[in-house]
Amino acid sequence: MDTAERYTIPFKGLKSGVYDFEFPIDGALFRSFESPDIKDGDCCAKVRMERTEKQLACDVVISGEVVVPCDRCLEDCRLPVHFEGRLLVRISDETGEYDGEVMYLLPVEETLDLTQYLYESIVLSLPYQRVHPEGGCDPEMLKRFRIVSNEEFAAIEQQAAHVTEQLGDEQKETLARFKREFLTESDEEVKKS
Repeated sequence: MDTAERYTIPFKGLKSGVYDFEFPIDGALFRSFESPDIKDGDCCAKVRMERTEKQLACDVVISGEVVVPCDRCLEDCRLPVHFEGRLLVRISDETGEYDGEVMYLLPVEETLDLTQYLYESIVLSLPYQRVHPEGGCDPEMLKRFRIVSNEEFAAIEQQAAHVTEQLGDEQKETLARFKREFLTESDEEVKKS
């Protein structure tokens, strides 16, 4: 079964009324969108659909968790997902653009594909900064990405200046030539981009 079939509601034969659907969501959904951010997931989408002659009103609740890279240490991080939203599906010969809240289907359509809606809802429900809870980051990675304080940076520069003073004239000339070449190459790279 492809991903779209897993998240489709066959509404054509349904009479006016309220219907409940449940969809398990796993990593296959995120892989189908080639999501660079979400690696895996274990969520459940519950959809309460009210069917009328000209419209489907879907109240959607998604809960569970997804696996994303931590913004701080880059290791896998499990984040909770909770989303509540409403999707209106208008059944009409007049069509409009899907805007995340309203979708249009022609009267000849027989199914409602929720794949895009579910994916977008999960992505938009995630926090802007995706990090482990305090103390949950990989300490080795944090050491690699540690930000140097102003005092530490000043000490490093002072040590480099001291080492440079100890160099002989020939070594100083080699270092100066290297800096000129490096800066020239860096300037050219900047101009190309």
